[in-house]
Amino acid sequence: MAKGGAKDKKSVEKKGADKGKGKSDEAADKGSKGKGGLKAATAVNVRHILCEKHSKVTEALQRIQAGERFDKVAQECSEDKAKAGGSLGWMVRGSMVGPFQDAAFALEPSTVDKPVLSPLVKTNFGYHIIMVEGRR
Repeated sequence: MAKGGAKDKKSVEKKGADKGKGKSDEAADKGSKGKGGLKAATAVNVRHILCEKHSKVTEALQRIQAGERFDKVAQECSEDKAKAGGSLGWMVRGSMVGPFQDAAFALEPSTVDKPVLSPLVKTNFGYHIIMVEGRR
């Protein structure tokens, strides 16, 4: 009987843990390459481009997709304080607004010259293009 109780408790704990993390864990699991499953990151080294207008952020996205470096486009187009190539540095879970955080933790790490980009993310600050340089 004790074994059955322990199994039930684990099931409940697992369900509870999934509530707060959702899609981020699934995306992190997909990124594992022979490491026996990538653990969910607690922090990401993130860069972004923020534009108030959809047309401006779309133009920035097209420039990056055409081969321009993310940091160069961020410096010229981003409308926030992260003018240093869009770098926000290491951000921990809970320190970003919901949609931004979900997108950031779902991304694979990449480099500014070959970035893996988020789809456009709308927050109360405007529209974001997000890339992640590292996870920990």
